[in-house]
Amino acid sequence: MAVNNKDLAKRIIELVGGKENIKSVSPCMTRVRIRLKDASKAKKDELKKTEGVLGLQGSSTLQVVIGPGKARKVVDIMNEDFGISQESAVTEDWEESKEERKAQMDKGPFRRGLETIAGIFIPLIPAIIAAGIFNGLANVINATGTEASVWVFIATLFSLIGSAFLAYFAIFTGINSAKQFGATLGLGGMIGAMTILGQVDELSQMLGLYNEEVPLESILITGKGGIIGVIFGVWILAKVEKAVRKRVPDVLDIILTPMISLLITSLILVLGVMPLTGLISDGLISFLQLFIGSDYQLVNIISGFILSALFLPMVLVGLHHGLIPIYAIQLEQLGGVSLFPVLAMAGAGQVGAAIAIYLKARKINHLRMKSIIAGALPAGFLGIGEPLIYGVTLPLGKPFITAGLGAGFGGAFIMATRVTAGAWGPSGLVAIPLMQGFWGGMVLYLIGLVISYIGGFIITNIFVSTKELENV
Repeated sequence: MAVNNKDLAKRIIELVGGKENIKSVSPCMTRVRIRLKDASKAKKDELKKTEGVLGLQGSSTLQVVIGPGKARKVVDIMNEDFGISQESAVTEDWEESKEERKAQMDKGPFRRGLETIAGIFIPLIPAIIAAGIFNGLANVINATGTEASVWVFIATLFSLIGSAFLAYFAIFTGINSAKQFGATLGLGGMIGAMTILGQVDELSQMLGLYNEEVPLESILITGKGGIIGVIFGVWILAKVEKAVRKRVPDVLDIILTPMISLLITSLILVLGVMPLTGLISDGLISFLQLFIGSDYQLVNIISGFILSALFLPMVLVGLHHGLIPIYAIQLEQLGGVSLFPVLAMAGAGQVGAAIAIYLKARKINHLRMKSIIAGALPAGFLGIGEPLIYGVTLPLGKPFITAGLGAGFGGAFIMATRVTAGAWGPSGLVAIPLMQGFWGGMVLYLIGLVISYIGGFIITNIFVSTKELENV
């Protein structure tokens, strides 16, 4: 009989050193994040073996992997039944804050940059997914050529919902960038909006930067630089706003600071940031086209295999956050994301590997491994791979590699067939509606998943023996 959520919450609290050793708890998609006062009091080995726990990460901040949906419920129980809340539990003094800031600085500029990108885009992912699905469904309805008024109404409504986010992606990016850089949120949204308004073209024509014959090749044009330009623009806004605020009298701050900050930043944005970041984004797309969507099919197959096989190791070290701007640039410039469907195959390889391990565990009656896989596999099919990664393939070592190799075959197929998505988010089966087109998108993506399932299963079955499970 599976452990209930209250017993699991109680057991986790006991094994991390009791309620008095917990600063705060918070839920992630599949994990309970626990900030500890003394990491040495946590009994990690026992925690890993606890029924219901699928994996464990971290030290002073423990991340206990227990599965999607379950994490939120367990945190609620810790809050309501055991009195551990995020607000009241956080009692840091200045020494703690100093240590955390030092730890943040020790991560280096590259790591901090990736975390900043994640902070900007991760809160937008639910909207990105919803918009992509609604646009995808609208496209499917329109592709049928139906003229029935009810279906035309539904397709138009779906398109309205999808466009409500994707048409104003730059504004949402500006607001979230302002949160990260410490600028005023409304002003950050204004910087994002400036990049997509038609007045940019008028200014470009006045300055002689507009190419009348080929507008898209203009040095300055509406949307030039995309979200990269927005992020840099808001970063500059934050610097300017802070500098202006220091010099403006308090009584005039609410009037002068936003006006002066926007005037200075908008000039820099239009005359410098947008043209420069436009060159960067155009160059990045041109570079990607050498490997993604190449005219040579062999190049597509090889690049698809390599990208899918290496994606999960990138996730482990946090490099996957750096791909989010690339997704956004592809969506803005090409109208679809070709990189996301390829990388989505990585999770399917984990599913195939887990099925192979489950069958081997059943042969030797490895009850704990069977229980972990049975609990984590449904989430894996739905594109949430953390329980399988941290509870099954990564602890065993070799299956993590064989799963990646199996996923490579699906990635090669997806790249070769040029499947594109209208958005990005969780992978697996739930990403099917995100694909553009029915036969050339959704169906081909599903075939790619099946290939990755089979590839991960076969390679893991060949190279992982039952003996390797006995000591786990």
